[in-house]
Amino acid sequence: MIEALDIHVTGIVQGVGFRPFVYRMAKKYLINGWVLNAADGVNIHAEGESRLLDEFVIELSENAPAAAQVKEIELKEVPLQDFDSFEIRFSDDAAVQETTLVSADLATCDDCAAELFNPNDRRFRYPFINCTNCGPRFTIIDALPYDRASTSMKDFPMCERCAAEYADPLDRRFHAQPDACFECGPHLSLAWRPDCEATPGEDFPTCGAGDVSSDELPDGWLIAWGKTRETSDALIARAVELLCAGQVVAVKGLGGFHLVCDARNAEAIARLREGKRRGGKPFAVMMANAEAARSVCEVTPEEEKALSDPARPIVLLKKRRGVALAAGLADKLPELGVMLPATSVQLLLLHDFARALEQMGAPEPPMLVMTSGNIHDEPIVTDDAEARGKLGGIACAVLGNDRAILSRYDDSVVRIISAGSAGSAVQMIRRARGFAPVPLKLARTSANPEAAAVPEDAAAPEAIGAARHEGSPETAGPDAEAVAPVLFAAGSEQKSTFAFVRGSEAFVSQHVGDLENAEAFDAWLDAKSRFEKLFELRATRLACDAHPEYLASKWAREQARKLDIPLVEVQHHHAHIASVIGENGLSGAVCGIAFDGTGFGADGSIWGGEVLLANAQAYERFANFAYVPMPGGAACVKNPLRMAYGVLWEFDLLEHPAAKRVLGALGEQADLCDQMIERGLNTPMTSSVGRLFDAASAILGICEHPTYESEAAVLLEAALGPVASPDGGSTDEAGVNSRYSVAITKNTATPKSTAQDTSVLLFDAAPTFKALLDDMQASIPAATIARRFHSAFVEAIVNAAKLAYSVYGVSTVVLSGGVFMNRFIIEHALAALQDEGFTVAVNRELPPNDGCISYGQAVIACAQDEITRNE
Repeated sequence: MIEALDIHVTGIVQGVGFRPFVYRMAKKYLINGWVLNAADGVNIHAEGESRLLDEFVIELSENAPAAAQVKEIELKEVPLQDFDSFEIRFSDDAAVQETTLVSADLATCDDCAAELFNPNDRRFRYPFINCTNCGPRFTIIDALPYDRASTSMKDFPMCERCAAEYADPLDRRFHAQPDACFECGPHLSLAWRPDCEATPGEDFPTCGAGDVSSDELPDGWLIAWGKTRETSDALIARAVELLCAGQVVAVKGLGGFHLVCDARNAEAIARLREGKRRGGKPFAVMMANAEAARSVCEVTPEEEKALSDPARPIVLLKKRRGVALAAGLADKLPELGVMLPATSVQLLLLHDFARALEQMGAPEPPMLVMTSGNIHDEPIVTDDAEARGKLGGIACAVLGNDRAILSRYDDSVVRIISAGSAGSAVQMIRRARGFAPVPLKLARTSANPEAAAVPEDAAAPEAIGAARHEGSPETAGPDAEAVAPVLFAAGSEQKSTFAFVRGSEAFVSQHVGDLENAEAFDAWLDAKSRFEKLFELRATRLACDAHPEYLASKWAREQARKLDIPLVEVQHHHAHIASVIGENGLSGAVCGIAFDGTGFGADGSIWGGEVLLANAQAYERFANFAYVPMPGGAACVKNPLRMAYGVLWEFDLLEHPAAKRVLGALGEQADLCDQMIERGLNTPMTSSVGRLFDAASAILGICEHPTYESEAAVLLEAALGPVASPDGGSTDEAGVNSRYSVAITKNTATPKSTAQDTSVLLFDAAPTFKALLDDMQASIPAATIARRFHSAFVEAIVNAAKLAYSVYGVSTVVLSGGVFMNRFIIEHALAALQDEGFTVAVNRELPPNDGCISYGQAVIACAQDEITRNE
């Protein structure tokens, strides 16, 4: 029996080859009708035998293209229209508020890579080769639906052969919006200053079948264009010559420029580091494949999978023992960030660089530093002219092109961690290109209105209320504002992201960076505006961090006043815990352990060592690390010796013989710190675990003068040396040494105390620091002391979970915060908690650092709004 269905598919179904896939499946199952890209997804009208229609729909759900993410398929029986064929129709231009989703940028696929190096292919060595399965997406989109006219490819009319591919439903490039070739598409350019070492020699203009001509730009630079295969190859060849000569080249990628140099050349690395003002922060490298990466790093099957992911993230890999890397690359660290080529330009550059090294007799696999094209703390550069102006003092040449980047995206960073009995897991470190802005699920909650607030007498967690997750609301139509208002969550100051919530979807932005200067904040505003335009979003509610001085929070408060819309101010560590609750769809109360460097507390102090009893609506402060002074406030972050003095002062350890080293290193600053603490001048109190790690690093002499954020804590972890896996039976018997225990005492409340600002229990690290000093005095190796110190905090995490369970019966533990980017802490805590029978949840698609804060704010604001609507 012939039947007809209207099928509506939502999710990431544009720009991923979904329509030609539907076309092929329609031909396979003898289906007639049409498929159409609409503003809110993909619409299909299908007519065929009932049995074949069923199989057709199953194919759509289960065998969609790899880059597609089918969110929902809606079916509606409709009258037959007696179609006699199946066709692909053009996009529906009727705009509605609810817009469809487009995939993130995808690395060059294997098919395109094969064509790139096939001399018989017409796109042989074309630097912008792509198809529906790969290439730029979000970085070139100006508006939705995702059609060529709405991208930066609109300036490149297709030639006859490309147009034929584009129009053929059976072709791999059917409706591949960036489809192009040498004849009609973008082209490489190489720019250099006349007085720079990059100036081509006399032999440069001659390159086989064509000549490379150069023009002078208004800024005084010279530029040459590679509009043919021969001239394009000549530009790449010149860039390779510079790299082999130890120079730095700025290379345009998908979401911005990279600064590139030979990763085995210490002088080139030093020049790059000085130009970027990067200090000691490690560089990531690009290698050809996982096998090449194994020459310098250990690579597990899970890590190889992460390296090869279409997102092409930087993957943090453990260095192989005995492998010597160039000075300045990733000194003193056990891990190296490695990425594989994501674009055809990178494939060509690395391929030709390898060939040049081979001709020079270099035995090692090629390895290029591939770091963000920016100056310290500034946004990544996206424009060619801007690259010449801002990066020209670092790079000898700029390998650019004439395709505009419309959205700024850094490279994503991940690592594979051991998750105890759960096996391995991907830990997101920086969510950007390839992952953002794919939306995260944000399930609505239905809870007792009485659960909206926590009573001041610190009642049992049952009083908090258990959030019950239900199905997602229907997607809103033109009256979306009345049915599903839009929430904007402004995020945090560091590792900044923002989030828009529409219906059950949270669009978390790419990593923007630290909002500590005007240019970074401008980039944040620009990214927000692009989201608003692409997804047709207008915020009707706002959420922000409760910190009074965060730029994003100040902006949100001003907007709330200006537009007269509701604003929810969220405590920083509750947002950390809520982000995990939201990502994992948890309901009920959890024991949330939030350890990080800085977060504004409900009592006005700086929090960072918090144990919260929480759900998506509210929290109680169950326990925290005892406060220690920060003489000079933020100065302690840049000078951990100050933090060390505050810790030793608070724990009455300044007279310990091993403390003399700290006092000597501080010199006159020691007296200044003492006066500041005694008089309470610019000396905030903090419970931050991150600051305790900084202090330990400085006391041990591991890092006294950090050159980048968290370097002291990072190097303290690195000082552990090779660490056995959590279940591998470490030989360090002192890992559970009772001398390093964290003491637990009952906190003291006042008549004004609330369950939000005053905890029930205090964790006192004084015994841990006394043991550290004792071991220093006994000449115990720093690596052993560092491991004992780390193990003490793992033990404290487990004890916090045990106490929460014994008092309140909470058996689900949530871990979030920047401290959990410490591999030793997260892996050993997961294993130890699981051994004790706890259910443990961590961030999955978001990083545990402040990159998850905007999403956590959104979870809380939406949950509280649900409570309000139910009242």
